[in-house]
Amino acid sequence: MSDTPLFPEPDVTLIPAPERISASLPGGGTGYVIDADTEIQAGEGTERVARWLRATVGAATGLPLAPLRDGGCRILLRITPGLADELGSDEGYRMCADGHLIAIDGASEAGVFWGAQTFRQLLGPEAFRRAPVSGRQEWEFPAVTIHDAPRFRWRGLLLDVARHFMPKDGVLRYLDLMAAHKLNVFHFHLTDDQGWRIEIKRYPKLAETASWRARSKFGHRASPLWEQKPHGGYYTQDDIREIVAYAAERHITVVPEIDVPGHSQAAIAAYPELGNTDVIDTTALSVWDDWGISSNVLAPTDTTLRFYEGVFEEVLELFPSRFIHIGGDECRKEQWSESVTAKTRINELGLADEDGLQSWFVGHFDAWLAARGRRLIGWDEILEGGLARGAAVSSWRGYGGGIAAARAGHDVVMCPEQYVYLDHRQAPGEDEPVPIGFVRTLEDVYRFEPVPPQLTAEEARHVLGTQANVWTEVLEDAARVDYQTFPRLAAFAEVAWSRLPAPADRDFADFERRMAAHYRRLDALGVAYRPPAGPRPWQKRPGVPGRPIEGKPPNR
Repeated sequence: MSDTPLFPEPDVTLIPAPERISASLPGGGTGYVIDADTEIQAGEGTERVARWLRATVGAATGLPLAPLRDGGCRILLRITPGLADELGSDEGYRMCADGHLIAIDGASEAGVFWGAQTFRQLLGPEAFRRAPVSGRQEWEFPAVTIHDAPRFRWRGLLLDVARHFMPKDGVLRYLDLMAAHKLNVFHFHLTDDQGWRIEIKRYPKLAETASWRARSKFGHRASPLWEQKPHGGYYTQDDIREIVAYAAERHITVVPEIDVPGHSQAAIAAYPELGNTDVIDTTALSVWDDWGISSNVLAPTDTTLRFYEGVFEEVLELFPSRFIHIGGDECRKEQWSESVTAKTRINELGLADEDGLQSWFVGHFDAWLAARGRRLIGWDEILEGGLARGAAVSSWRGYGGGIAAARAGHDVVMCPEQYVYLDHRQAPGEDEPVPIGFVRTLEDVYRFEPVPPQLTAEEARHVLGTQANVWTEVLEDAARVDYQTFPRLAAFAEVAWSRLPAPADRDFADFERRMAAHYRRLDALGVAYRPPAGPRPWQKRPGVPGRPIEGKPPNR
């Protein structure tokens, strides 16, 4: 097939931008009318996509989109494995719409599904509602041909539900929002000092005790304000199964994070024997009600190892993801420095110091997971002291950890805090609610480049992809999560999916033009995004202290 389009590129407003788009008919006008007689012809392996189309687009339009019966007007869904070679990805798809049918061919079921997402966008914002609002009986569809495939295989979003719990329905909603933006990895941050959010049947106190804290700091940890009421919640194992199944229907992999050996005060509050009992009275600990990094970390004992092996055994039963995230970041060493038990273990293992002890801790679970066919992934601190070959790294403290990991032969997910931590503020000035970190505007995120130029082509192959992280210390409810996440997640999604030029050469004006239409889709979805002109009055948080950092973030 020639790369030269038969007709000029049509004016459509897709996000993320497709690789190639052209008109299927002269003038690029309406090529198809979808109405009550339009049926879906689902080829082998595409039945789930057909079901998704009926449940979403069918509900929004009021059209039945019935299975094909008479061979008339139709939407054809088809898996065409040869497209993987043509498009360079088994998630690629080709869509062709003319006056006769709309054909969505995917290199795999996932490719067909991403094509269905594009199909929904081309119908217009009303297709993102849950019920018809206009009474339209016919829906015009443009005569376009699209060839599209993602740049990265890891296009992720981290959602922190440990600091502020998000009920199950909110998580399912975010999976839908991810799918609408062609993101495919959901990093589920389930445990931290401030809360444990997953039921582990052999350790019931993790749900009974570790999932609730007595109160919450309102604003940054330096804030004098408190919300004086208990906060918490957890997901039952059936909740987790539902979330994982719902994600799988949308071709999203759920990667769970269980933090060790730091960020573990909630677990220690429930099971005091996990802490450094020869240093402090761990029975007096409660789930932490403040933000920051707790000094209460896991003790390097066989008791702790066996406990977390039991936790991970249940986690592996619930999550089919090949990758299991163990955190491994921000482990304070003060208690280990004072602990006779920790010093004895350092001597027994022939380690140099407490940093080596953390490396040993991570290495234990790397081997344990590998023996069960899984791969450990952790924050870039796990590089310190050496890392097993199969482990992967989430590079959060800038690019440096990712560069070091890739050069050492480790796979990397790039998520530097200075660029894609969406809890960071979106604009300067006092109107931004609880301003955290550097200013990261919509344009800043759009110009983020996941692959550092310092890497050779061979090293760059270790960059699995990229991920935006949403930490919730200062995001107390779903509306605050929406505000910080959108619209920047739309820009991030384009960075993760589309093969964009170098950051300085990216056409942000065109992205803004397409965003003008995309805001209407977000409106239809009920997303409480930050408007381009700034926060609405009810989105502000006057008087709640944050932690703004001035200047441009370091490029390292």
